[in-house]
Amino acid sequence: MDHQRIDKWLWHARVVRTRSDAAALVAKGHVRLNGARETSPGHGVKPGDVLTIALDARVRVLKVVTFAERRGDAQTAHALYDDLQGLSG
Repeated sequence: MDHQRIDKWLWHARVVRTRSDAAALVAKGHVRLNGARETSPGHGVKPGDVLTIALDARVRVLKVVTFAERRGDAQTAHALYDDLQGLSG
């Protein structure tokens, strides 16, 4: 697998509780892919892409490392990304 839908990846990475929440987050424009606002939940992400996600009271910056076939536990989810917050400054 060389890419995955952005909503599916966000759900597998446990950024949100449900896949429909992930799709809504993207559709509302709360996700940036490599600096550009993305509004299509079906848009693909690939390893190396950087997602900036505006959640209620915080922003997460995650670099896609790999994909999962299924949603796993928190430890498995954390292996899907590098958290870039706090690294730049």
